[in-house]
Amino acid sequence: MPESQPEQLTSLSLLARARANDRDAWARLTSLYRPLVAFWCRRAHCPAEEVEDVTQEVFAAAAAGLAAFRRDRPGDSFRGWLRGITRNQVLLYFRRNQGRTLPVGGSVAMGRLQDLPDTLTDPAEDEAVEMSQLYRRAVGLVRGEFQPYTWDIFWRVVIDGCSPTTLAKELGTTPAAVRQAKSRVLRRLKQEMGEVLE
Repeated sequence: MPESQPEQLTSLSLLARARANDRDAWARLTSLYRPLVAFWCRRAHCPAEEVEDVTQEVFAAAAAGLAAFRRDRPGDSFRGWLRGITRNQVLLYFRRNQGRTLPVGGSVAMGRLQDLPDTLTDPAEDEAVEMSQLYRRAVGLVRGEFQPYTWDIFWRVVIDGCSPTTLAKELGTTPAAVRQAKSRVLRRLKQEMGEVLE
């Protein structure tokens, strides 16, 4: 199977396609981020049997607000935006389950929600493991678009940390060819994932 050229593929990123109500794009987006959102829910002390329900609420809220996501300020990211939604859904979950009725809107209700402790303020060390897994899932989404030779070069340089010069000698090619193969995969990954991955 010949490798797909970026110009043969849609120029819209995954997030742009999800905003346009593309079901496949939304399925890809949720499959990438569901484990991370579930991790955040567990870290916020959601009971294990409730994590999936809270995670579904997070994605329902994200779907409803996806058009509002912007990267206008330095530091804005899709992950940060999704973390904020997760925080709010976790707070709502605990509010609903404290035996009290939910306040009816307004600044008083918002103030009460904001007074609850934020268990997601600082990324934990184990979040780095979750992010590594997220990146691996993202890479896996484009793997089938490349010949095994190109994919192996990309993997050995980017993931395994092999130098292009060393790998070129091992494969009997030039360092430039190795860098080109690596760049081809990275370019496609950036095109597909766009602003979803930092």
